[in-house]
This record gives sequence, C-alpha cells and structure tokens, in this order.
Amino acid sequence: MVSAATVVWNVASDTSTASAAEPLQSIVPAPVSVQPAAGVTHAITADTRIHTTAAAHGVGDHLAALLRPSTGYALPVTDTTGTPADGIALLIGGAPASVGDQGYQLTVTAASVQLRANTPAGLFAGVQTLRQLLPAKVEHRTAQPGPWAVPGATITDYPRFGHRGAMLDVARHFHPVATVKRYLDQLALYKVNYFHLHLTDDQGWRIVIDSWPRLATHGGSTQVGGGPGGYYTKAQYQEIVAYAAARHITVVPEVDLPGHTNAALASYAELNCNGVAPALRTDIAVGYSSLCVSKDITYTFVEDVIREIAALTPGPYFHIGGDEAHATTDQEYQAFMNRVLPLVGKYGKKPMGWHEFVKTTTDTGAVAQYWGTTTSNAVVQNAAARGQKILMSPANKAYLDMKYNSGTPIGLSWAGYVEVQDAYNWNPGTHVSGVPESAVRGVEAPLWTETVVTPAHVDYLAFPRLSAIAELGWSPWSTHNWDAFRLRLGAQAPRWTAMGIDFYRSPQVPWDNGGTTTTTTTTTTTTQPSGTWAPNRAYTTGSQVTYNGVTYQCRQSHTSQTGWEPPNVPALWQRL
Repeated sequence: MVSAATVVWNVASDTSTASAAEPLQSIVPAPVSVQPAAGVTHAITADTRIHTTAAAHGVGDHLAALLRPSTGYALPVTDTTGTPADGIALLIGGAPASVGDQGYQLTVTAASVQLRANTPAGLFAGVQTLRQLLPAKVEHRTAQPGPWAVPGATITDYPRFGHRGAMLDVARHFHPVATVKRYLDQLALYKVNYFHLHLTDDQGWRIVIDSWPRLATHGGSTQVGGGPGGYYTKAQYQEIVAYAAARHITVVPEVDLPGHTNAALASYAELNCNGVAPALRTDIAVGYSSLCVSKDITYTFVEDVIREIAALTPGPYFHIGGDEAHATTDQEYQAFMNRVLPLVGKYGKKPMGWHEFVKTTTDTGAVAQYWGTTTSNAVVQNAAARGQKILMSPANKAYLDMKYNSGTPIGLSWAGYVEVQDAYNWNPGTHVSGVPESAVRGVEAPLWTETVVTPAHVDYLAFPRLSAIAELGWSPWSTHNWDAFRLRLGAQAPRWTAMGIDFYRSPQVPWDNGGTTTTTTTTTTTTQPSGTWAPNRAYTTGSQVTYNGVTYQCRQSHTSQTGWEPPNVPALWQRL
C-alpha cells in the first residue's frame, strides 16, 4: 500500500507470466501518492500541443522528442504564462510545497495533462512518470498505432533521498560516447540524477589531460583482456556532461588515487618511486599500485588532473577514489590525502570518495561512498557522527556487476550473488549501524566492467536491478514491498523491449509479455563441445574452443550468447 492509503497494489496474483498491468499500478519508482480518477482518460492526439513555462521549454522539447517518433504527431512546444485548458502543460510553480526541488504534481483529466513542479528538474521527473502512464510502445523510435491514452489521476511525488546515482566504469573496458549516452537515457527513466563516471584505473586511463598527454595515448591504449582500449577527448567528455545535464543528471568524475593507478604509472616513469615505468596491465587484479607519495611531482600531476577535469565539469563533486590502496601505508595514505583534498577545494569542488578516504578528513562537505559488504563499519560510523554524508553502495546489494546466480554468464561474484530481491530488500536508511537516515545522502548502483564489453552486457547486468536501487533512492520506505514491486517491475518488460534493452529475465519476477504469447526454442548441447566457438551452446569449465584461429579454454560454465565471443569476455575464456 502506498502512503496515505492512496493506492493499493494488487499482489494477490502470483502467476509465472504477468498480464498487461494497469499503468497507475506499475510505476517505478513507486510514487508518494496516487489518486486515480475512475473512468477518466486523456487522449494524446494529432492536435495535442505541449505548453511550457519559459524556464521549462527544454523539458517540453525532451518530452516532445520522446513522443514524436512513436505517435507520429507534431506535438509543437509553445511557451505559456497561464494555465492551458487543454493539451499537456509543464508549469513551474503551483505545486504543493511538499514536493520540494525534485518532486512534482501530475494531474490528468479528460481535457488536459497538467504537470507542476518548483524546478525544471522536478518537471523532468514528472515527465518520466507520465511516460510510464502511456503504453510501452511509446518507447519505439518508429511510428506505432494508437490510441495514446493517459489514465486520469492526481500523482503527488518527491524523492526520499536527493542523490540517486549510477556509476559506469569505463576503465576496465572502454565504452564509447554512444554507449554512455544510451545508458544515460536508461537512467533518466528511473529518476536517477547523478552519473558517476569511473575514468581511471590500473587497466586504463580514459580522458585526455593536456599537461600529461601520455595518460590517454599510452595509459588508454589497452583494457582488460587486451584490445585497443580508448579514451575521451575533452570535447567528448563535455558532450557526455551536456547530454547528462539535458536529462537533469549531474556527472561526478572519478580519478582513483593513490592506488588503482597502474595506467598512469606506466605512462610516466617519474610517478614511480623507483623511476621505472611498469608494464600496462590487462588483468583484473587490484591493490598492487600506488603513486609515489614522497615525490613532489606526484602532487603536480594530481593538481593538473584535478584542475583540467574540474574545468570541464559543472557539477559540485570530484571523486578521488581512495579505495584498496594496499600498496600505501596508513601514514603515506594520510599524508597523500592531506595534500590532495585541499586541491579538490582549490578548484571549486567537494571531495567524494570510496569510504576509506574519510578516515583522513573531518571536512563535513566530504562525501563517503560506502561499498562494504557488512552492516557495521567504524570509519563510516565515525564520519556520520562528525556530520559527513554517506552515499550507500554496499557491494552485496547495489553492485550491478555481481552475478545474479552461479549460472549467469557474465559478472563477478566476490561480494556474492545478487538477485533482484537481494538488490531490493535492504534499507539505505538503516543498513549500516550507527548511520541514521539523516546521515545518508542517497544511494548509487555501480557497474564495474571487468566482464562488460558491449551495450548488451550493460543491459543484462543493470536491468532489472538498477530499477530496484532507483526505487530505494526515490520512494518512501512505507511503499517498500517486494511482492508489489515484483509485479510493477514485471510490467516494465514491454517498455524495455521497445527500448531495445536486453535485460535479465529473473525467475523471481512475473514478466509482462505485452499481451502476446511467444515460444522460444533454443538448442543447447550438454556435452563439452570442441571445435569453433558458437552461441547458444553449453560450455563447461575446461572446455576448449577455437575462435578466429586462436584457442581458448572456458574459465567457468555458461551458455554462450552472441556478444560473448571469447575475446570479449576474459572472465569466461582464457586465451591459450
């Protein structure tokens, strides 16, 4: 039941395949309040116009761009100073004070759709709800048959936490601008408003730094398993930042320091204490690298990197990593942070980092991102007591790169298996002892890419779990109910299919088949195949295959799929 008893989610049905759900009962994340208007619908037609307050014109353009391809309608966007009596109105002002800066009120009558908020960001969040009230086929990029009916209702909604994030690691495997934009589009649908871009690690440096050019050209020249790697020019990085901003998503860049730095150490010998550049690394080991804390050139390097990236990034945060610095003593780590944290402030940013770093600072503006697997952590508890905010990303709940179970073919499992129910059934406000909800800034779902090579891999690991983490960040805890959520989640399937999202069909969720019945027949062998690698075959640990004339040995049992060819998934295949 949603708060104030405004909507009852019907969870009595427990079928293996859900039928098409009522739109008002399938919104993700769950709204604060939904009041249906029985028997009322609003039809979007060829004559519909989108009216906006001048400050909201960009949101109106975004909505029109979403709706035009599938409806085939012109949907002109015009500014208004009043309250239009028809069409779709996106209006700044007039929303309840309770919705704050990120919430909205959506009122659907037979005559009009009125969306009110206090800011464009709130209107943008409301547009994502309106989008989910329309048939899933609205997500297609080609014209579809109507009608386009929106159910009558008043929805009042605002987030539980102000920070609802997702992270993409582009260091282990490089992902081009188009893939990042595609992911940002997916994040926007679920009201994610921060995008953490993990730009550097042992296996690759992914952004141009003019004062240290070999970081990109040499440090960015490979990736996990080998391959060409890649990097973003400054213009490409700014393109990502602008694309996110148009979706009211703030980019948080990360340069992981002082560990996870082999790509930098390999690029410049002088950053090493012994003055010798190590070889580039393409494995997935961690904890062995460190900048030379005692050298002044280290801090010239760090300042140059922070200065150049900060100048490209309008958001308030700079993520300095700080995790798994096992090659750095505690004394060296403290000395390093004493010099680096002021540099973040010098260039107008607030420091964010993995939770280990806050043991070095009492700055209450510094945000600790908790990635541990336990529900007790003294560093994080002490930080919260000092007034520092905690961003919750427990690896055994929120890490999207963890496998769903032992049979899913990509992902890691060092933090355990994370099925959809595991990702959903935890409370960020009470998860770590001694960290009250008032100290929690929000939640973030990181996606590390040791095994993630293609956009389809991103889809498979992120969906459906991203939606679960997004709901934890947005919806009031009073709405939290696994049985209700799994039905609402299942209703997203036709939408994801229309968007081209290759999601994992968890057996825990009754997936909506869009009102159609489909039968899929897959021929899978159960013996150890030999010969040339092929998709849709069951490979067991130790199996050997050839691919493009190269022999590979299976690292872990799985059923192969297109896109998981041996060179693409070193977690599954070892080159012999």
